[in-house]
Amino acid sequence: MNPPFPDSIPSERILMVDDEPNMLSLFRKVLGKEGYEVVTVSSAEEALKKLEKDWFDLLITDLKMPGTGGLELLKKVKGISSTLPCIVLTAYGTIDSAVAAMKEGAYDYLAKPINNDEIMLTVKKALDLHRLTREVEHLREKVGIETASSDIIGRSKPMQALFRLIRLVANSNTTILIYGESGTGKELVARSIHQQSPRRDRPFVTIDCGALPETLLESELFGHVRGSFTGAIGNKKGLFEEAHGGTLLLDEIGDTTPAFQSKLLRVLQENEIRPVGSNKTIKVDVRVIAATNKDLKKSVEKKTFREDLYYRLAVVPIVIPTLRQRKEDIPLLADHFIKKYCGRNRLEPRRIAPKAMRLLIDSPWPGNVRELENVIERAVLISPDSEINAEVLFLQPVTEESSDPLPQAARMATEMVEKEKIAEATQRAKGNRSEAAKILGISRATLYNKLKRYHLSE
Repeated sequence: MNPPFPDSIPSERILMVDDEPNMLSLFRKVLGKEGYEVVTVSSAEEALKKLEKDWFDLLITDLKMPGTGGLELLKKVKGISSTLPCIVLTAYGTIDSAVAAMKEGAYDYLAKPINNDEIMLTVKKALDLHRLTREVEHLREKVGIETASSDIIGRSKPMQALFRLIRLVANSNTTILIYGESGTGKELVARSIHQQSPRRDRPFVTIDCGALPETLLESELFGHVRGSFTGAIGNKKGLFEEAHGGTLLLDEIGDTTPAFQSKLLRVLQENEIRPVGSNKTIKVDVRVIAATNKDLKKSVEKKTFREDLYYRLAVVPIVIPTLRQRKEDIPLLADHFIKKYCGRNRLEPRRIAPKAMRLLIDSPWPGNVRELENVIERAVLISPDSEINAEVLFLQPVTEESSDPLPQAARMATEMVEKEKIAEATQRAKGNRSEAAKILGISRATLYNKLKRYHLSE
């Protein structure tokens, strides 16, 4: 358990452990000049006592010390404060010990003799990483965030409700139908259900049903025997067999044909498949999760989706909120993606400027979390500074009229929101423009002008 998190910290605190007084003096001098508060002790035992009573942002420890060594200290520290970054000191020629320490969770190592610049650079990187981690952890403790998995992030009410539903259905074998716009994370939700289920140690298999023609889709799912069609030069095991004992995600199930839907229904009813070209059936034990970005109830009404299959799949329907419905999650998501892509590309930590974050929150995000992730990844890679501004986020060029890109980005975000609202109102009014104008609270003439401006009148 970590020590209590203080409400405010005047300066970042570093605990230094070394049995050499000269080394302690060096670090106190170098780090103290930079404004850090440096607490020094000469043994691992003293360090553990300090860590149990007080909060530190970084631990620096020598590996070779009398009594308890640095490696053993590192193992014990992780039980006290799991997020505390550690830098280990090692003599030149004993780098293997430092590598062993990093396997135990050390952030980095410094080889003696150490120069001042190397000390400052390594300490700064470790503290930058810890600062980002601490901000998110503090937020989690403050609002009591529940999560379904490390890949699904959210503290908003819609996401908290989603996490609770995932936990409720995970232990059953019930078929599930996941609804969500493109980019909301349907596969992540399906994978989270699998990971929390008794089937977690068995395969999790996915297929995009909308990407394959009907005959190929049948072959992929049910398998085929040699000679069943041109090109079938051998027997092939289908994905239902590959997923035996586990979970099969049928993504974009709404794009399948009625003929395929009939065959899938039979599989769900009988728990058996028949490979293409075979006259024998194979029993399978698979939990099926289907996902779609379409309104399948409307597809049933239009006779493009079988009603009996719909009710077979939608025993438990799960609706993933759009990013527009959970805007309070955007800062948390942005922080997660920044750390992800800074780490992947070995870049120093970055942060989003406050005004740029406001624009992120105000944008409509038609592509949902996937679009946000793409924007953050690009910004991390192209930002020349550690603080990411609006111009980098929205790729808005600086004009001669103004060196400030914020108005341009704001106009873009406003127009996207306006177009979305007009489209929603027109749909609700079933094409009646007078009614749509009333819903929007504007005059009919204003609506006509906006429809023309945004090319929505065709």
